Amino acid sequence: MKRILVILLLSAAAFLVLPASSASAQGRFGVIGGMTFSTAEQQSLNRSTMNRYHVGVTYQLKLPFGFSIQPSLQYHVKGAKLGDVIRDTDLNNTCDLTIGYLELPVSVQWGPDLLLFRPFLDVTPYIGCGLNNRMDAYIENFRPRDPVRNDWTELNRFEYGLGVGVGIEIWKFQVIGRYNWNFGSLYARDDASEPDFSLVGIMREAFSKGRNLGGFTLTLSLLF
Repeated sequence: MKRILVILLLSAAAFLVLPASSASAQGRFGVIGGMTFSTAEQQSLNRSTMNRYHVGVTYQLKLPFGFSIQPSLQYHVKGAKLGDVIRDTDLNNTCDLTIGYLELPVSVQWGPDLLLFRPFLDVTPYIGCGLNNRMDAYIENFRPRDPVRNDWTELNRFEYGLGVGVGIEIWKFQVIGRYNWNFGSLYARDDASEPDFSLVGIMREAFSKGRNLGGFTLTLSLLF
């Protein structure tokens, strides 16, 4: 946990001092927001796409030869809609898992400036720290259960991944469509040696062995 906080603090410090260290380059601040369409990499349980959001601040640093670097600091909500999480039953049952992250993506862009607009390719590594989570379960013919909170000893609070996409910049506006891969297991430990039929145990089994959340993001930036 301490290592995660140190990484995030150092990254945030780099985000703040970047403008001061780039006086010879062209840079500008901005705000960002957009939609997140996330799914579970555990395909056997994934039932549909979960639509959530991300918001934050950004700084664009333009470099020679069409390159630019654009770190951001954002709150990013993602999750998964799962079905048939309770096996060996004829009852319809589902579970929605939602996690909110404080996330630091660093977008590396390349594209020619065509005066009126600038199309570009985008590669974005990112790290993040989980702030909150919840699971909402439904079992047919039963009252919906109250939301369940995962203990952060169960979930991996730290996340890291990579996004790849394309974008276009027109005047002060920028739109990026990006597919994101989240690396590592979503849960902190693999399956228990004994079967665990609790909701948390079922989810832990589903997301062990390298399974995580992935999906598409559509981001709009306003640069000043």
